Amino acid sequence: MSLPNWSGWLDGVRHCPSPNQDERPESCQIDLLVIHGISLPPDQYGGPWIDRLFLNQLPPDAHPYFADIHQLRVSTHLLIRRDGERVQYVPLTRRAWHAGQSCFAGRECCNDYSIGIELEGSDTTPYTVQQYQVLAQTIREIQTYYPAISDERITGHSDIAPGRKTDPGPAFDWDYLKQLLAQNR
Repeated sequence: MSLPNWSGWLDGVRHCPSPNQDERPESCQIDLLVIHGISLPPDQYGGPWIDRLFLNQLPPDAHPYFADIHQLRVSTHLLIRRDGERVQYVPLTRRAWHAGQSCFAGRECCNDYSIGIELEGSDTTPYTVQQYQVLAQTIREIQTYYPAISDERITGHSDIAPGRKTDPGPAFDWDYLKQLLAQNR
């Protein structure tokens, strides 16, 4: 599918452009979707902290945990909050800095060819029904733009960075997501 004039921004989401992005490598096919989990501070939900992290505006003195992470330069394409709100930080056409050192099916540098979706949550707290529903709808929307992202090419951060990352964690219900994706064909 050729999308020469598409901006990469989805409609119906809050746009919050992050500076932590760049061009993808030339002729790179986008064919992977990576699911992450994030909460700031850990295991606390709501508030401005995730936005502030992805905008390089996280105050180191607002919480003891922030002192260690406030200088990180990271981003994701999309965040799905606990209530199902979608926030987009990076156009899908550009490279977000979400995966770090990573490998999928023997192919390194997952940021080059993947789309990252963060879910507000943690490894131990169940994600919400609204998040799963919005995630499944968002995946189907993304697949209309990038059909090479098959359901088999949806993975967790822990799968592409084993030993380094654990998200979206054991609290993420992969079977439920598969059921919702099957309903949204």
